[in-house]
Formats: sequence, C-alpha cells, structure tokens
Amino acid sequence: MSITSARYAEVIQQTVAHVSSTQGAGVARAADLLTSTLQAGGVIQAFGCGHSEALAMEIAGRAGGLVPTNRIALRDLVLYGGEPASLLSDPQLERTPEVAHRLYELAPIKPDDAFVIASNSGVNGAVVELAQLVKQRGHALIAITSLAHSARVAPRHAGGRKLADLADVVLDNGAPYGDAALDYGAGAVGAVSSITAALLAQQIVTEVVARLLALGVTPPVYLSDNVPGGREHNKTLEARYAGRIRRTA
Repeated sequence: MSITSARYAEVIQQTVAHVSSTQGAGVARAADLLTSTLQAGGVIQAFGCGHSEALAMEIAGRAGGLVPTNRIALRDLVLYGGEPASLLSDPQLERTPEVAHRLYELAPIKPDDAFVIASNSGVNGAVVELAQLVKQRGHALIAITSLAHSARVAPRHAGGRKLADLADVVLDNGAPYGDAALDYGAGAVGAVSSITAALLAQQIVTEVVARLLALGVTPPVYLSDNVPGGREHNKTLEARYAGRIRRTA
C-alpha cells in the first residue's frame, strides 16, 4: 500500500462512506435515546480517555452542538477531586477501574442523564468500569468503538467484559485493528478513529435536533462565540442548566 497523503485521504473517504452506510440505524437509535433524555430534563454525559476524549469534545460544548452536554475527563480528578496534577502522567490511569467511580462521584450527574462513551479498543479498565457503573445506575449508554480492534484484544477489566458488551447502542467507528490505516511493513500510519468518531458524534447531534424540531421544540444549540451575539445566546442557554454542565479547557 502506498504511503501518501492522497492515499490516506482515499482510505478515510472510503471508511467514512462505510460508517455512514452501515451505522445509520444505530445512529437513529442513539438519537432516540438522547432525545428522550433531553425531553426528560436530562443531560448528555460524554467520556473518553486518550484520543477518544476528542469524541467527548465533539459532544460537549462546541458550536453547532447541544447545550445540555457535559464532558467527563481524567483531568476532573485534578480539577474537581483535589488530586495532584502529576497523577495525569500515569500511563496506567485509564486502565485503573477505580478511577471510574471517582469520576462518577465528581461529575454533576442526575438520574435522567444519558452517557456517550468512546474507546477505540473498548477494553481499558476505567472505560469499562464506568460503562458498567452507568448501567448499574440506570442510565442509557451509547458506545462508540472499533469492533474490528476490540474483537482482537483481550479484556483488561477483571469482569472480562468490553465496552460494547455493556451499551444500549454500539456504534462501530470503522477503524482497523491498531487504528492506523496505511501499513508500511514495520508499522502503520494514518489514524482513523478520531475522524469517524467525530462523524458519528455530529450525526447523532444532527438527528437529535431533527427530532426536537419535529416535536415542535426549539433545540438548545450553541452558536459560535465568534459570531455577533453568539456569546450572549450561549450564556442564556447555559443558565438553564446551571450546576449540570461544566465548561473547562
């Protein structure tokens, strides 16, 4: 396989087309769950570790996105939990199941909230434990993962389960085993999961907004802070969810 930017773009275009054509039904189910969540006064909680945190950033707090959304991140242990910043340099942190319980305790979670959790591998301890905890607490759970990768790796959670085993809706991001798309013999280059997870996140948001409009509800959607009136618009909407959503860098 040739290693060029043009070839990478071709593979990404093919993968995006594949994800769009195969995950539509799942996106619709996810949108149904999240629309019900918002109609019940709930908030969408989003979580991912490592590069999967990009998915949470797509869901929570961006222009064109839904306002009643909250990003949970490992840094919350420091920002809200009083842990030293040095903790975040621990490469085992995302593999530690106990972290999930602390993150859940620190987050502004209510019973009607739903979760979107992303993990390309779907096996690390913190992600699987949080998914398990979320379901034990009665929340709806949407997982975004690579089924190809997850199928080829052993669970790291003591319970032997993976993220996809726990979710109400599983969306396959289409990424290959190892995530990178272009094999050059000694390795591979050109990551896929961040791009397709962002696609799935925005497709879900689009479908939720369409459902709210069909119900005659004005969707609580962010404008860009960088357009006239955008900041004021956003602050007004955020005030409706005071104490429920956190906006951190």
